[in-house]
Amino acid sequence: MKPVFLTLFSLCILPTVFAQTTTNKPNSSYQFEKIAELDKTNVKDQCKTATCWSYSTLSLLESELIKNGKGQIDLSEMFIARNACIEKAINYIRLNGKHQFDQGGEGHDILYMIDKYGIVPESVYSGLINNKKRHDHTELVLVLKSFLDGLLKVPNAEYGNEWKTAFEGILDSYLGKIPTEFNYNGKMYNPKTFAASLEINTDDYIVLTSFTHHPFYKKPFAIEVPDNWAMQTAYNIPLNELSETVNGALKEGFTVAWATDVSEKGFSHRDGLAIVPIHDSLITKKGEDSKQFNSAGAEKISTVFNTPCQELIITQDLRQAAFDSQKTTDDHGMHITGLYQEKSGTYYYKVKNSWGTTNSLEGYLFASNSYFQYKTISVMLNKKAIPQKISKKLYQ
Repeated sequence: MKPVFLTLFSLCILPTVFAQTTTNKPNSSYQFEKIAELDKTNVKDQCKTATCWSYSTLSLLESELIKNGKGQIDLSEMFIARNACIEKAINYIRLNGKHQFDQGGEGHDILYMIDKYGIVPESVYSGLINNKKRHDHTELVLVLKSFLDGLLKVPNAEYGNEWKTAFEGILDSYLGKIPTEFNYNGKMYNPKTFAASLEINTDDYIVLTSFTHHPFYKKPFAIEVPDNWAMQTAYNIPLNELSETVNGALKEGFTVAWATDVSEKGFSHRDGLAIVPIHDSLITKKGEDSKQFNSAGAEKISTVFNTPCQELIITQDLRQAAFDSQKTTDDHGMHITGLYQEKSGTYYYKVKNSWGTTNSLEGYLFASNSYFQYKTISVMLNKKAIPQKISKKLYQ
């Protein structure tokens, strides 16, 4: 009987002693145990463009296509970004230049673009021409903005369709023309029919946020950030329910598109970590990150990226104050694909970034729940992923 007892006892303790863990980088003391890790497509590089919103949300839809049995389909981020430029330009002219025209956007823009323009595979439209290997929209945006500002200076202008044709000509010159028809896996499509073949129902998705300057559970509101050029809306719920919804979604097999702020000292893509240390004065930044237009990808030096530290306790009021004071800004979009628990008990999200595969996690990072609660602007996910008790409050 003794050997049997020992065998059974060993089997009982194996999951605890030998639980599969991972870390954020070599020689780090962080140990993350997987709760949920969901299917996704390969990490990409947005290069010198501010099109993270397109990369992150299309990555969400690509995961949804895998979940729905469509297989891995690489969708074109630049098809979306190009058509968004057209819609932004129309808005900019209608508002006489008193509106933002830039590269940025929000996750719900993808749904809007798919409904109006359709979608194509990356292999059909990459947005790269003349043998270019990397995206750089710096010059393109300057040229487009100059064109629109010049148009607004025309005295007594009555704008017809000519300017739109000229505007699209600029886009063609920098990004290439969009094919009216294309062959994909032996079938002929146009952007609309290809979108239809994917069976993406844009009404299946919802945007959630958590701010106190609007009431919870009432009608959705347009989040007041410059990149929300289309002024589309989000549903407002308390912070604890936002975390509960995202955690529950991941456990149920649904990934999440995440609009957030990556300007905090505790965000380090190089270290594969996003945290809110209670003493962030101990973090120093070395150099700049010209590749990503801000210091988020620059080298951060501190022991907190190697050894778990105490994090700031995030409250609804603290989060709101950061937003109202512009400490929290809408500067990046990523894709949450997994839920983990660090050995200290803290929940972390595994996040797919769009800055290439150069860090030790090959393009991913772990973001603590504290960072998520503090810096989230909004999330987009499938409505089916929302817990019923929360869903009832939203649609009451």
